[in-house]
Amino acid sequence: MREKVRFFDVLRCVAAVAVVVIHVLGPYRDQFGIMPDSGWITATTFNSFSRWAVPVFIMITGALMLTDTRPFELGYYVRRRLGKVLVPFLVWSVFYAWLSGVSPAGFDGGLALDTLKALPVHETYYHLGFFYYFIPLYFVVPFLRYFVQHYDRQATLALALVWLALTTLFLFKIDGPWSHELVLYSGYLLFGYCVFQMRWPSLKWLLPLGIVALLLTDAMVLSNSFAAGEYKVGRWMSYKTLNTALIAAMIFALGRYVADKLSEGTLDKLAFMSRYSLGIYLLHPIFLWPVRAYDWYFLPPVLMIPFWTVIITGLALAASWLLAKSPKTAWLVP
Repeated sequence: MREKVRFFDVLRCVAAVAVVVIHVLGPYRDQFGIMPDSGWITATTFNSFSRWAVPVFIMITGALMLTDTRPFELGYYVRRRLGKVLVPFLVWSVFYAWLSGVSPAGFDGGLALDTLKALPVHETYYHLGFFYYFIPLYFVVPFLRYFVQHYDRQATLALALVWLALTTLFLFKIDGPWSHELVLYSGYLLFGYCVFQMRWPSLKWLLPLGIVALLLTDAMVLSNSFAAGEYKVGRWMSYKTLNTALIAAMIFALGRYVADKLSEGTLDKLAFMSRYSLGIYLLHPIFLWPVRAYDWYFLPPVLMIPFWTVIITGLALAASWLLAKSPKTAWLVP
């Protein structure tokens, strides 16, 4: 049994909350010129400051799996790792295909069926897109794990630097074979290993770089949008660009630093929420549905976004906990 890494609980909790933030503020993104500029800027800034969430989840996966020194067993790996995520994803995809047909006007069975038919190539609900690039990473992990175990520190860091260069090319729309999402998302596995195992880059470098990247991301999205007269992000809010990678690495390193300052009691509470972080990810759109469907955004974004984030995260956590209590449903929230 591997020793539990406590600061991963901190990271899973903050990343789960950040994902909910992104989805709570979703309706505001296309309100440029419709709602007051101050409110739109607030919502967009929340969005800019939350884009690290998904990369952090992938970095945790890389940090855990690439440091695993146990003998690799294909059967166990497929059953325990891939199967644990794939089966719940398929079941929830069917459920959300049904939910896609539900609206305040009633149920559109044709829309739900068309959504379900597109399952092999397109997510059935907005948050499930994550699994289309996350699940293929399980096929990359064994190769990266072999690499870090058989090559030295310099080779590992060199590969990480190559990946960071590719994210830079992608940010500035210099595309090629390196722009494939499997290449760019796979790098987060290695980057998580580097920040965790090698403590590279160190926090003293990541903190200023991450803050600059965070502010630059928001500034570029806001300036591009006002210049175009509509919501324009370019690739600044992509998960596959240098700015997002630096922000995610900063959050990752900060998570370790903060966890070292927390009491055991606080860490225990965070561990409870961490246990259900994937459940929060899977379930929160159910509770967000009426908020978005009936436009329950009745106060300025600076109040509404935190308010609904807390409520929906709490409801999704409670629902995940309830499902996990029974062996018949626990597999739905792995």
